[in-house]
Amino acid sequence: MTQMLLYNESTQRVEETGIRVPGEGEVAWVPLIAASQEEIERVLRDVFCCHPLIVEDCIKLNQRPKLDRYDKHMLLTFFEVGQDLTTIEMEHVIGPNYIITVAPQSASSVEAAARDFRAAPERFMTFSGVILYRLLDRCVDDYADLTDKVENVLDKHERAIFRNPHVKIAGDVFRLKRKLHTVRRIMADEKAALAQLTHHQFPYTRAEADVYFIDIYDHVSRVLDSIDAFRESLSGLLELQLNMKSDRMNEIMKTLTIVSSIFLPLTFVVGLYGMNFRDMPELSWKYGYPAVLLVMVIIAGSLWWFYKRKKWL
Repeated sequence: MTQMLLYNESTQRVEETGIRVPGEGEVAWVPLIAASQEEIERVLRDVFCCHPLIVEDCIKLNQRPKLDRYDKHMLLTFFEVGQDLTTIEMEHVIGPNYIITVAPQSASSVEAAARDFRAAPERFMTFSGVILYRLLDRCVDDYADLTDKVENVLDKHERAIFRNPHVKIAGDVFRLKRKLHTVRRIMADEKAALAQLTHHQFPYTRAEADVYFIDIYDHVSRVLDSIDAFRESLSGLLELQLNMKSDRMNEIMKTLTIVSSIFLPLTFVVGLYGMNFRDMPELSWKYGYPAVLLVMVIIAGSLWWFYKRKKWL
């Protein structure tokens, strides 16, 4: 059966108990991780008397990041993004002295926050706003690992292109670009939702906590800027590969053209003396063959020297 973490302000201790509405002087975090639909309905509807729309959103888990306000609760939809750009949707139901987190599967940010709550409850479980901050802060900390991973992938592709312009990376680039597009849309909505988390519009926090939510907002903004830069870099990678292929093809065509232009006069000489006319004085000359070879060598050498001087080689 699902347990919740309950912090008692008088004793400054945290304990795991059955799910109930915390009393005065108590603050609770309720993790409904991979819980059944019946369990979610029981906790949200029967125990905490949440609005039916909150219950519906937490069951369906098909929302974009948002912050909804109701009479007694607020609902914040947030996402954890893994290093492989997979996403986990999390619904945070915010009450006066409790936070209920609903997620379809275990998330590293939730597990890290749970360890923090147990290790230092006097810091992270004093009121609803600080619990929510810790959950979101652990979530956006993983975003930094995401940007490092994408940056490493871009660097790997760049080195591969410089080693071999014909390397097949277009499929990987398009898939990564599509995933980044999804992540960018999520973070843009998260940024808009975080902009509303101040003590003026968020009744379950305190004025001194505003700076922490602003820090999360700035963190998401930086990651969002990095994603925009990554998307431009991915487009630039494809253009770079195309340009390098074109340059390589131009080099090949230039080399073939130079070789052809050197052999063109030689072919003319060979064709001239290959004509079967009876009256050709050079055909009966003792040194005719060596002379023709020498002329051909002089022509080829002169053309090569000319191209070298023009820096065409």
